[in-house]
Amino acid sequence: MSILLIEAFYGGSHKQLIDLLQRNVEDCVAYTLPAKKWHWRARTAAIYFMQAVPVSGSYRVLFTSSVLNLAELAALRPDLATLKKILYFHENQLVYPVRKNQERDFQYGYNQVLSCLVADVVVFNSAFNMESFLTTIGTFMKLIPDYRPKDLEKIIRPKCQVLYFPINFPDVKRFFTDDKHSYFSEKTVVEEARNPERCLSENEDSTLVKRLTKNSNSDQEPGSCKKISATCQEVPLNPPGTPQELNRKEESESTVPYHEEDKEQPTFDPCGKTGGMVKKCDELTNQQRPLRIVWPHRWEHDKDPEAFFKTLLKLKEKGLNFQVSVLGETFSDVPDIFTEARKDLDACVSHWGYISSKEEYFKALCEADVVVSTAKHEFFGVAMLEAVHCGCYPLCPNALVYPEIFAAEYLYSTPEQLFKRLQNFCKRPDLVRKHHAKVDTDQFSWAALCREFRSLLAAEAREDL
Repeated sequence: MSILLIEAFYGGSHKQLIDLLQRNVEDCVAYTLPAKKWHWRARTAAIYFMQAVPVSGSYRVLFTSSVLNLAELAALRPDLATLKKILYFHENQLVYPVRKNQERDFQYGYNQVLSCLVADVVVFNSAFNMESFLTTIGTFMKLIPDYRPKDLEKIIRPKCQVLYFPINFPDVKRFFTDDKHSYFSEKTVVEEARNPERCLSENEDSTLVKRLTKNSNSDQEPGSCKKISATCQEVPLNPPGTPQELNRKEESESTVPYHEEDKEQPTFDPCGKTGGMVKKCDELTNQQRPLRIVWPHRWEHDKDPEAFFKTLLKLKEKGLNFQVSVLGETFSDVPDIFTEARKDLDACVSHWGYISSKEEYFKALCEADVVVSTAKHEFFGVAMLEAVHCGCYPLCPNALVYPEIFAAEYLYSTPEQLFKRLQNFCKRPDLVRKHHAKVDTDQFSWAALCREFRSLLAAEAREDL
C-alpha cells in the first residue's frame, strides 16, 4: 500500500473522509483511533501511531488530519518523515470558541502550527478555515511571553490550498414526503420559469400579495409583476409571498398574529397538544401540517444548542405549531440543556437523538422542512449540506463558513432574526415546502472533487527512488 491514512479522531466528518478515500482511492491503508477523549488524542496520538503503524518500504504518501501532531510523529518515525506529508484541516484550534471561565489551551493551536511547518501540503476544507487560521497565527504567537517566532504565516501560506470536504450524497428521493415529491418532480419546469417571458396579472391573488408584502423592505413593490416562461404558464413560479418576502417582513408584522385574514387561516394548536390544527379551509393541505424543523449537529456547546432551544420555546409560547427533530452525535459530556429541552418540547418532538443508520438518518432529514444551525464554530458544515440535499430550507448564522456556501437569504445575524424567520415559516409552511434552496450541493460531492483528491494523493518522485 502506497497511501498511508492516519486519523487520530475517527468519528464524524473525520471518519467520513477516511472511509470515502479508502473506498475510492486505490492503494490506501488506514490506521485510526476512536473518536473519544479528543484532548488526549491531540496530546498523545503520535506516540501511539509510532508503534501502531508498521514499517514498510511501499509508503509514498501520508495523509492525516490536524488532530495529530505531525511534527511529533515525523520525529518519532524518521521513515515516515520522508513521505509526501498531507495535513487536512477539518477545523483549526486558533479560532475555536472557548467556553466561559475556561482558558484556551495554547498547546493545541501550537501543535497545529508545528504540523503545518512539517507538512508538505496543507489542505483546508473551506476558505474561511484557511484564512481564519493563517491570519490568526501572528496574534496567537504573541501569547508567548518572549523570543517569539516571526513570519510563520509567510512560511506556511505557500503550502496551503482549499479543497472542500467531499460528500457522498445518496439518492434520497425514495424518502421524500408527498410535498417534496411533487415539487422536485416539477423542478426542471420551475427552473425554466425563472426566465422572464410573461407577466402575472397585477390582480392575481392580490389580497395575499398585499398582506405578505405590507411594510416589506423588498426591492419589488407590492403588486409589481412576476414573470414566468410562456411554455410553463400553468406552473406557478412562487406563490404570492415567497420565503424571501416573509423573511423581510417588518417587526410589526412578524411579531403579531394576522388580523383581518385570520379567518382564512387554520387555527394552530402549539405542537399538537390538543389535537393539532383545527381545519378551517379544506384547500390548505400543505398549511395543515406543522412546520418540521431539524437540528442535525453534535450535542456540544460550540453548536450553541441553548440558542436553538430558546428560539423553539419562544415559538411555542407564541402558540405556533411545529415539530422538531434533534439529531447528531453525542459524546461523554452532553450539555444539560438537552435534557431540559426534551422535557419542555416533548409534544413537539419527532425525533430525538443520534441515528446510527445512515438510511434512517437521511429519511429523517427528508421529512424536515427547515434545517437550522446555531453554531458558534463551523468550518464547513456537512450536516447542513446533507439536509439541503434532502430538500430542507437552510437557516444559518451570517458568520463563520456559512456566507461562503449559502446565499444571503439563508443567513440570519441575530437570535431575534432567526426567531422571526421561523415564526413566519410556522405561519406559512407551504411556502418553505415549495422553495428549492439555491445551493449547488453538487460542487461538494465526491463526483466533483474526486480528481482533485486523487491528484493530491498522487506520490511525487523522490530522489532516493
